[in-house]
Amino acid sequence: MTFMTGTTRTATTRGVVEELLHRIGQGDPERIAELYAEEADWKLSWPQDEHGRVDTPWIRPRSTRADAADHYLLLAEHHDPGQAATEIERILVDGAEAVVLGEIRQTAKATGRPYRARCALHLTVENGLVVRHHVYEDSLAVAQAFQADR
Repeated sequence: MTFMTGTTRTATTRGVVEELLHRIGQGDPERIAELYAEEADWKLSWPQDEHGRVDTPWIRPRSTRADAADHYLLLAEHHDPGQAATEIERILVDGAEAVVLGEIRQTAKATGRPYRARCALHLTVENGLVVRHHVYEDSLAVAQAFQADR
C-alpha cells in the first residue's frame, strides 16, 4: 500500500481507511479532513431523547469536508489528550465499504471522568476519499462522562 501527499490518494479502500486512522492518531484535523470528499454522508449514533442535553458539541449533523475538520477539532478540545487511547480490533473491507471495530478510551475535560466506548465506524470510500462516515458507539458511556450533574 502506498500513501501519497497532496491531491493524490491511496488507491484502495483499506489504504484510505488505514491512512485515515493514522491521521486521526496524529490529531491534525485539517490533514484528517483531506481524506473526506467535499460532501459526505455523516452520521453519529446519538439518541438525543435518551441523553438529553449533554455538552458534546462534536456530535451534530455534518456533511462537508470542513465539517469533518471541525468534528476532529471539537473532539480534541473536549477530551484530555494525555488520557486517550483507541484500540482498533479489526478492519473489515468489502469493495468500497469498510467497517472498523474497536474501543475508544477518553477522558472528558469538563468533568475529568474517563470512559470506554465500544464502537463501529462504517466508511465508504470512492475515488480515494471517504464519502460515508457513520459511527455507532456506546453513547451512554460518553453521555455519563460529560454529564455535569452526575
